Formats: sequence, structure tokens, C-alpha cells
Amino acid sequence: MAIDTLRLDATEAARRLHVAPGHTPIPMLARVLRERGVGAVVITGAQHDWLDTPHARGWLTRPRSGPTDHAQRFQQALRQGWVAADAAVLARLPDRADASDLPVLSCDEVPLEWVPPREANEDLGVYAIVDSVARVQACAQAGARLIQLRVKRPTDDPTLRDDIAEAIQSTRAQGATLVVNDHWRTALALGAPALHLGQEDWLGLAREDRDRLAVAQQQGLRLGMSSHSLWELCRARGAHADLIACGPVWPTLTKAMPWRAQGLDNLAWWVKMAGRPVVAIGGILAPEQLTQAAATGAAAGCVVRGLGSNPGQTLPAWQQAWTTGRLLPRPGAGPAPHPTLGSTPT
Repeated sequence: MAIDTLRLDATEAARRLHVAPGHTPIPMLARVLRERGVGAVVITGAQHDWLDTPHARGWLTRPRSGPTDHAQRFQQALRQGWVAADAAVLARLPDRADASDLPVLSCDEVPLEWVPPREANEDLGVYAIVDSVARVQACAQAGARLIQLRVKRPTDDPTLRDDIAEAIQSTRAQGATLVVNDHWRTALALGAPALHLGQEDWLGLAREDRDRLAVAQQQGLRLGMSSHSLWELCRARGAHADLIACGPVWPTLTKAMPWRAQGLDNLAWWVKMAGRPVVAIGGILAPEQLTQAAATGAAAGCVVRGLGSNPGQTLPAWQQAWTTGRLLPRPGAGPAPHPTLGSTPT
């Protein structure tokens, strides 16, 4: 009978595979266990756990060494409907966790140094996401301070470089920050102030490309990264993201995705735990929703379809909604988030 999930230490993993402990790399132990029918494997250690699951693979590194026997908490998370990668994160959090307790997740077989939290109490306001230079300019002229240019074009498109360059110049003239989505090489070449990458984009980078982005960050580039689940939050922290998006807060039709809505409760938990400014994204279609997102302490709230055909006319209402929300008392985060991916809780 196939085993769905195993959480064990390296010695037990070696025993199950009838090999001598300490002679086989831990990632290989997990890989062989999965090849033999185990659905997901977590091999625990003093400070690093190796994850090999259908959703995530990498080293989960905690801020400090500590007790390694969290099997009960891990199993409880699985029963609540969390997938194994998320359950592995929850099993490593203390009862009253905060941003200083969040593990980081590597994207390869090299463990990361733990990344401490930073001051995250920024107020960046309405984060306008648009698909053309003209709309970038309209948003900047209307007072948006953070604008993402999201254009789905091939990198070798002859107009792409010119459009990004014009958008950078237009936003800079208005005192706004342009965030380039995906096209990171062009963004770096043109001196864009900020870049946004999805998790798959980050995983697809070669190590030298990640190193290149790290150098650019040291020189002032701000890196934003998406996150939809606990392990993605840990990976974003491990990537030294400067802004971490939490979504979808509400159901969205802008992108097809497997994730359930985060809701305001998960958004508030992200704000507490991320150790970075958090951006609320997904399904924000009415100013009242933006007010609610702002009240959680999020640093920015993304508006996409809600900008309509004339951002210059619609942005003032969105900006007022954001300001109203930031003045409200924070609701506070609950002790634990709810699952956004996985089976129905039992």
C-alpha cells in the first residue's frame, strides 16, 4: 500500500531504504522514497528540514536549532487540509509565532542561511497594475506612487525595451516607482527601480541569475515576489524579496489559479509573519475591499480591473479608500492561517 506522506529523520529514512546512515545525501534519500511510492517526504534535522513534495522541494531552514519532534503538529495540519509542504512549515512554528520565527525555503539542494525580518511598516498605497505605457502615465499623473507594468510579450519583441524605458522615465518624472513584471533582464539593463517575479519565474532562474539580482538589490533594486501559500511565503523571504504579495485575497478571474482565496484573516497573518512589506492582491474590485485590506496593515493594495478605462478618474476614490483603511485599528492576526490549497479538512 502506497504511503501518502512521511515525516522522519535521516536515520529512519536510511533504515527504511536499507542503507547505512550518513552515507547518502538527504535529498537522494527523499527522492528514492518518492520513487518507491511515497507521495511526499519531509526529512527533519536540527535546523534544516528537507522537503520533497508534489508542491515544493528544498531546504526549510529555521532561525535556530530546536526540538525536532513536531510529528503531532504536522499530522494535525494534514488533517486540517494543509498540503505537506505547508504542514512542514506549520510544524516548525511555535504557538505564538511572529516574523522572527518564519523559516526560509531554498529553491535547490543548497540550504540557505536564515533571513531575519526587516521593518515592514511601510505605506505604499494603491498599487496600480496596468498593461500599457499610456496607462502607466495616466496612473502616475493621477498620483499613484507604485505602478506595475505587466506586459505579456516575448523578450525579443522590438517594442518591449522602448516601452519599459518610456514607462521608467514617465514614472520617475512624476515621483512614482515603476515595477516591471517578469522581464528582469530588460528591467536591469534599463535601470528600473523595481521588479516583480512570480514563484515559477524565480525557480526558473539559474544560480548566477539569482546572484545577479542580489547584486542589483544591493544597488537599490526592489524585488517583489508573489506568494499564495506558506511555503511560498518562506521561499520569498529566503529570496530576500523586498515586497511580498499575498493573494488572492478574494476570488479572482484575472488569472487562472488553483489557490483558494486567502481572505482578510490570512492577509493579516501574512502581515504579521512575512517580515517584509506585504502587498494585498486578488479580487479587489471595490474601494470598500481596499479599505479592508489596508486595515490589516498591508503596505499596498493592488488594483487591476478596478482602474477601469480611465485611471485618472477612478484612482482618487481608490486612494481615499486606502487612506481610510490605514486609519482604522488593525484587526490583528489569528494564531494560524487557513489552507489555500489541498484536500478538504477531515
